[in-house]
Amino acid sequence: MPFNKLVFIGCFFFITNTFAQKNWKLSVQMWTFHKYDFQTGLRKADSCELTFIEAYPGQKMGEGFEHVLGPDMTFAEKQQLKQQLTKHKIKIIAFGVVTVVKEEDWVPVFEFCKDMNISFITAEPKKEHLDAVNELAKAYNIKVAIHDHPKPSDYWHPDSVLVAIKGRPYLGVCADIGHWARNGLNVVECLQTLKGKIWGLHVKDVAEYRIDAEDVLFGMGVCDLPAVMAELKRQRFNGFLSIEHEANFYNNVPDVKKNISYYSKQLLLLK
Repeated sequence: MPFNKLVFIGCFFFITNTFAQKNWKLSVQMWTFHKYDFQTGLRKADSCELTFIEAYPGQKMGEGFEHVLGPDMTFAEKQQLKQQLTKHKIKIIAFGVVTVVKEEDWVPVFEFCKDMNISFITAEPKKEHLDAVNELAKAYNIKVAIHDHPKPSDYWHPDSVLVAIKGRPYLGVCADIGHWARNGLNVVECLQTLKGKIWGLHVKDVAEYRIDAEDVLFGMGVCDLPAVMAELKRQRFNGFLSIEHEANFYNNVPDVKKNISYYSKQLLLLK
């Protein structure tokens, strides 16, 4: 094979091998700042130099808003929210974790996300709602990623998530790796089980394999984030990663910044 052709092929594989992680979208799950109203949390996310956030339903909005963040917001409140996001140059990349009681309650959730141009819903639907949620996701062109909480959540194990999304192409996975570790599962093996189905992650590190394990700074726990990122690269993952730091809630901006720094360094090592 001619040398110039070998060079071309080598460059092609290098580019395709690094393209995906260049398009990974790093955000913060606003539950990280749930002790504060959304506007304060938005300023905190901005101070971390993030351009994406994952909003969660029910966060108090703060001054100038009557309703909490979510489907009950008025048109004027949603416009005001959009102005706040534009001011900080931040986009809501996902909304969740959503749970509803009645099947019909999903429609307002999708309407809200459509109004706010949100392309992903992270959720833990009731099993009897899965078909309806899949159809709504198709109709609204908004994907739904199934999230895992610790036991006894219906979706605590990857196998249960696979059952939930089978035959439902508009449902995928939002992998909370910290909760997997809390359930005593090997995080990388879980990612391998769900290969090709993972659209987003809640990224945290936890101290040990125990249900009530505390969050720790990235690299200080059992989640093995370098191995997680390497596995995502192998899978050509191309989605969002939401930092969710459930510790030191009243002074966690420095922790979030340290986690971003750790992530950035590990990302460079993948190239």
